[in-house]
Amino acid sequence: MPIPAEAFFLPPGAAGTLQSRIRAMVVQGILAGRLRAGDRMPSSRGLAAHLGISRITVTLAYADLVSSDYLSARGRSGYFVSDTAPRVPEFPAAPDRADGVNYTTLTGARFSSLSRVTKPEDWERYPYPFIYGQADAALFDHQNWRQCALRALGKRDFAALTSDYYERDDPLLIEHVLRTILPRRGIAAGADEVLLTLGAQNALWMATEVLLGPGRRAAIENPGYPGLRAVLEPSGAEIVAVDVDEGGLPPERLSGVDVVFTTASHQCPTNATMPVARRVALLEAARAQGFVIVEDDYEFEMSFLKPVAPALKSMDRDGRVIYAGSFSKSIFPGLRLGYLVASPSFIAEARALRALVLRHPPGHIQRTVAYFLAEGHYDALVNRMKTAFRRRRQVMDDAIAEHGLVVAGQGGFGGSSVWMRAPDSVDTEHLAQVLRAEGVLIEPGRAFFDAATASRCHYRLAYSSIAQARIPDGIARIAAAIARLRT
Repeated sequence: MPIPAEAFFLPPGAAGTLQSRIRAMVVQGILAGRLRAGDRMPSSRGLAAHLGISRITVTLAYADLVSSDYLSARGRSGYFVSDTAPRVPEFPAAPDRADGVNYTTLTGARFSSLSRVTKPEDWERYPYPFIYGQADAALFDHQNWRQCALRALGKRDFAALTSDYYERDDPLLIEHVLRTILPRRGIAAGADEVLLTLGAQNALWMATEVLLGPGRRAAIENPGYPGLRAVLEPSGAEIVAVDVDEGGLPPERLSGVDVVFTTASHQCPTNATMPVARRVALLEAARAQGFVIVEDDYEFEMSFLKPVAPALKSMDRDGRVIYAGSFSKSIFPGLRLGYLVASPSFIAEARALRALVLRHPPGHIQRTVAYFLAEGHYDALVNRMKTAFRRRRQVMDDAIAEHGLVVAGQGGFGGSSVWMRAPDSVDTEHLAQVLRAEGVLIEPGRAFFDAATASRCHYRLAYSSIAQARIPDGIARIAAAIARLRT
């Protein structure tokens, strides 16, 4: 049966090249059963004329479909839907269903009810996005990342791309983590002391699962990383929130705990850096009281004002520090690749846990990052980001001072955000709603605090995703909104 050219159309605004869109259009028609085996396709000339595109584009798309066995070419007769084209199994129409299970009651909403920091999915549409943790396309090294990804897809790396590593990791990436990344933090480790994770959040979850449970106590920073609190709450462990000061977590306030979680080098969200003397005191307290420390060392690469202090792990002499790092902040957040560094016995247990859940991060991602590190692109990217962040930070500081806004913490070595405080009468969650209507995105601070003592007047401003030229106007809008709300 011949298929008329009028049966095909290209939706406006669809992604991909014309050739790929024609291919997708035909494939979807075959898989949906609209195009059946033996049906004759429109001629390349006729389909091109109907769609208003070049005939060669249609011809190339048809040739690609033939190579994939969706179409077959029959000499001068033209192109036909292949007799052996993939098909979707046909099933009877699904019966009407009613939701007879109350899963909210059944599950207790243990996970969906947890507090979290939310961002609009369309944050890029906002002219003033002072939000944390998003990549800036203007800074990213698209070309070299693409080349590394294509190299990892090549025949030479077929095993790294397709193999099931079981509990192992890509040895090439582990080698570069040991040789390139960890020495910058003063950490010396062996291959049996490193485990790759799906980002720092996954690393914190694994540490929690291995170390904690009902009857155990965990100390966290207050304010602190909301994602950690969300990980800890379902574990059944008792959570002890310890207020931080200008030097981060005070060791003298720790007592009777099993695990301490800290962002010592760059406290989240205040950006405080723990002094070396306090780090020594924290390690001594861990040894004396018998607790272990989970160190989340996020953003250490963004030290553009002065060198960041050595990692706690570099000062650890008896294996009490479990170190979590991530490439998600330095390369891009969607990468979801991080690592744990700890004693071999802990890594062995965490590796077994990871194998139960996800085996290992995708081999192609691991090998691509390994090449990105090996060829020096990672260091060039980090340097480009630090240069841009230094300039944005200066513009941010100047604008904040000009408009009389109050800084609660901004860190001494760099980073990508500033911790702010509004007047006590201003609820920053309401402030965020008001500003969003004006194209400005901020992060209210309540989610960073322990629920019993949550502050509603703090907020975070990040400068990683906003163009430098937009910062002054954005800060002016924030100041104007605060002035309106406090009157």
